[in-house]
Amino acid sequence: MAAEHSFDVVCKLDKQEIVNAVQQTEREVAQRYDFKGSTAKVEFDQTKMALTLTAESDFRLKSFSEMLEARLAKRGIPLAAITRGQIEIASSGSARQVYQLQTGIPGDKAREIVKLIKNLKMKVQAAIQGEQIRVSGKALDDLQLIQQKIRDADLKIHVQFVNYR
Repeated sequence: MAAEHSFDVVCKLDKQEIVNAVQQTEREVAQRYDFKGSTAKVEFDQTKMALTLTAESDFRLKSFSEMLEARLAKRGIPLAAITRGQIEIASSGSARQVYQLQTGIPGDKAREIVKLIKNLKMKVQAAIQGEQIRVSGKALDDLQLIQQKIRDADLKIHVQFVNYR
């Protein structure tokens, strides 16, 4: 009798790498000539998993966000895991933008992934367990095919595959 194999579909981000990217961006802003005298800064709220970017103008905010995104990508934080909020302009001309970082798989996307797996009509089971999905089946080839189909699907979220047994 064959053993049951499984893997989990999750989204986990390394908080320390995000902190490092924020610190690198702040150091670069302090050294760059075009940001001399700028009040551009970024705050990382680890409980809400949100980055708040502020700058004195819309143009500076866009440049600042490009620097931050480059640092995040270099540190291995996928940009697909970031939901960018609207740029808010204050009456003084300063601008603010909130980046919401994805933690876990949202319920509607989890149901979409389970539906995708069930539509493949393979001999596997998919179960939503909190903010992750456990996929189990007897054939390793089926599980690998499902991983490929999930990667190829246009889900608009970042997914990782862990606990492959």
